[in-house]
Amino acid sequence: MDYSHDDAGLARQPIGYWSWAAHVATVGHIRAALAEHGLTQPPWWVLNQLVETDEAGRPRAEVVATLRGYLGVGDALEPEIDTLIARGHVTQDTAARLRLTAEGHALRAEAYERVGRATAEIHAGIPDEEFVAALKVLQRMIHNVGGKAWHH
Repeated sequence: MDYSHDDAGLARQPIGYWSWAAHVATVGHIRAALAEHGLTQPPWWVLNQLVETDEAGRPRAEVVATLRGYLGVGDALEPEIDTLIARGHVTQDTAARLRLTAEGHALRAEAYERVGRATAEIHAGIPDEEFVAALKVLQRMIHNVGGKAWHH
């Protein structure tokens, strides 16, 4: 790959621009992959929170609390969960416990395979060591300015 500047020039580049450009490119790539399955990111995140739950399901409030910080989604998760229920991908019992339906499991499996390919495309040619180093640098920058970020 040809870089836009030599190392000294890159060291003077604005991180705000490059982190924004990386966000737009990578998140856009993942969103396009999800759109092939009629999904956006918030319902995708919900499906992933429910995929390994047992027969008891998972409390709706717990799912919402876990995902609330993802890309600033906030309270927008409630209608997304309702849409997954209306489409028959998720069920909710009287105790507000959520479970994937067979259709939800199938959708999640199909989308998971496609998102895996999209992620591999994003990571192409980047050794794990470089990827980890980049994330550590970004985490340090966030910490340096008192920002908050988390992901698990």
